[in-house]
Amino acid sequence: MGYAAIFFYNDVNEVENRLKELVQEICTELKVDIIEMEIMPDHIHLLLEVDPQVGVHKVIKTIKAKSSRILRGEFPYLKTKLPTLWTNSYFVTTVGGIPLSVVVKQYIESQKTSQRY
Repeated sequence: MGYAAIFFYNDVNEVENRLKELVQEICTELKVDIIEMEIMPDHIHLLLEVDPQVGVHKVIKTIKAKSSRILRGEFPYLKTKLPTLWTNSYFVTTVGGIPLSVVVKQYIESQKTSQRY
C-alpha cells in the first residue's frame, strides 16, 4: 500500500508508531491476523490472514480510510503537507503454502534494512 511520505523528522517515529497501532486495531476489529508488518518511508508491507468472507479489498479500504482520518486528525500538519495520505493503488498476492509465506515474510522483514530511495 503506497502513501505519500512527507513528515517532519521529529514526528516520523510518532506517526509510524501510531500507524502501527491503528493497523493493529483495525485488523482486530475485522478479525484479520497480522503475520508481518513493516512501515517503509513511502509504503507499508502487510502479510495478513484474511477471511475470504471479509475480502482483501474491504480490509485494505478500511485500513486506508480509518488510518487516514485518524492520523490527519491527530497530526494536523498532514492535511497541509499531503494532499492525500494514501494512494488509491495497492498490490495484493495470495499465499497458499507455508514455504511461500516464509519467503514473503522474509522479504517483508528485509525491506526495513534495504530501504530504497
